[in-house]
Amino acid sequence: MNLLPRSILSVTLVFALTAFAEAAADIPFSGFFGNQTIYDQLQPGPKGGAKLIWKKTGINPDKYKRFMVDSVIFFLANDADYKGIDPQEMKELCDAFNREIAAAFRNKYEIVTEPAPDVARLSIAITNIKPSKPAVSAVTSVVPVSLGVSLLKKGVSGGWSGSGQTCMEVMVLDSLSNEIVFLAVDQRQAEFESRFTKWGSANDAFKLWSAKMVEFIDRTRK
Repeated sequence: MNLLPRSILSVTLVFALTAFAEAAADIPFSGFFGNQTIYDQLQPGPKGGAKLIWKKTGINPDKYKRFMVDSVIFFLANDADYKGIDPQEMKELCDAFNREIAAAFRNKYEIVTEPAPDVARLSIAITNIKPSKPAVSAVTSVVPVSLGVSLLKKGVSGGWSGSGQTCMEVMVLDSLSNEIVFLAVDQRQAEFESRFTKWGSANDAFKLWSAKMVEFIDRTRK
């Protein structure tokens, strides 16, 4: 009598696990969360939300009403042809993203700088990005400090590519205990190919990720 229901259940479980494995395999994890065992705990997210999520059992999201936000971290794609990083460019990218996060949170959630029982800490990584190699001109030189200029660079142009599947990894921690309470991984495909192609248009991508960050917080409260 119970063979048919069990068979159906088995087939359903196998299908679900296979679909999840394919979805997870499609995302290039950066290691931002830690070792692979942490990523193995991720499960498919809700429709329209983050692609993969994890939530600590028994946690009440409503207790967190304010947020500390760590400065964003960028991870290069493993298959990036060029892995050189201009420190000033990286700082400007980081500052630009932080500004978009602050704008997205404004009038929605308060950003604070001190831990408290009602404060969660957000750590965000933009991953799987590819820097393009800058064109080096005839004049790219370090000028002696005695001349009053420490660095002179002319004719250098470069950019960032989304590699077709730029990702965001989000870690939410209790600000007092630093215990992880939420994890989320999202992925955006073709749209980021153009948004990261030129450095200046990266702000469009940052606006989208910042809005997605607020959506993620909203969803955890439902």
